[in-house]
Amino acid sequence: MNLFADLLASTNGVKGGGTPLTQAGPRIQKGRRGVEVKSAREIAIMRQASRIVATVLREIIDMAAPGMTTGDLDRHAEARIRSMGATPSFKGYHGFPASICASINNEVVHGIPSAKRVINAGDLVKIDTGAYFEGFHGDSCVTLCVGEGVPEEARRLSRVAQESLMKGLATVKAGSTLLELAGAVQDHVEAHGYAVVEDYTGHGVGRNLHEEPSVFNYRTRDLPNMQLRAGMTLAVEPILNAGSKACRTLKDRWTVVTVDGSLSAQWEHTIVVTSDGCDILTDRDF
Repeated sequence: MNLFADLLASTNGVKGGGTPLTQAGPRIQKGRRGVEVKSAREIAIMRQASRIVATVLREIIDMAAPGMTTGDLDRHAEARIRSMGATPSFKGYHGFPASICASINNEVVHGIPSAKRVINAGDLVKIDTGAYFEGFHGDSCVTLCVGEGVPEEARRLSRVAQESLMKGLATVKAGSTLLELAGAVQDHVEAHGYAVVEDYTGHGVGRNLHEEPSVFNYRTRDLPNMQLRAGMTLAVEPILNAGSKACRTLKDRWTVVTVDGSLSAQWEHTIVVTSDGCDILTDRDF
């Protein structure tokens, strides 16, 4: 899940830095400055939280079909997260009303699921969800090409977004930097003629859904170019627009759309940095 637009000015996930976001309700954690390196025990718990997320997303990939609503997918996600002993990370987070973000076509992030929002054949649907298990979060997003008639441009955008995520992860290891990750993502995206959304970044993840550092997807001097350490846990999530990178937030104060109406795609994994690479905790291939 990305950092929310109305919090950008005061959180660590955007230009300028700051205090990590905190959870509400039973998952509250005091803001912590700096980056946490997780212990083996903590990583083992995060692996379980992330497996729950991966399981739910794998099921949603299989079940999403024309005629369903985004509310149907949200109800399934919440029920399954709870059935596996976790709670939805997103529901109630700064007031967000659902367990998934469901963003369709030109919607970039933070789409609110609804029983009235029908998924049509040919839609490009982003499903982002998280699970909170024994004190730690997992977070991941997939982009679905639903049914028949998905435009080739939409399929290509999703494919390049997923490839850019993996290109970024391929740079990750203890001693590498966030700028190396960001450059790999940006180069792959722009080589295919797409734009990296700069308004939202990835983030550290663990006890809190959003922790330091900001994991950006483009070259910048406005965010710290941190050197990665083994045991850091990150949510890496490139967001691509087929047209302009510019976005705006709708009147619901959550749903972000492309300004020019172009399609948008996003893929995300929670990972742990290792001495010689990274371990994808939300890997769906199990």
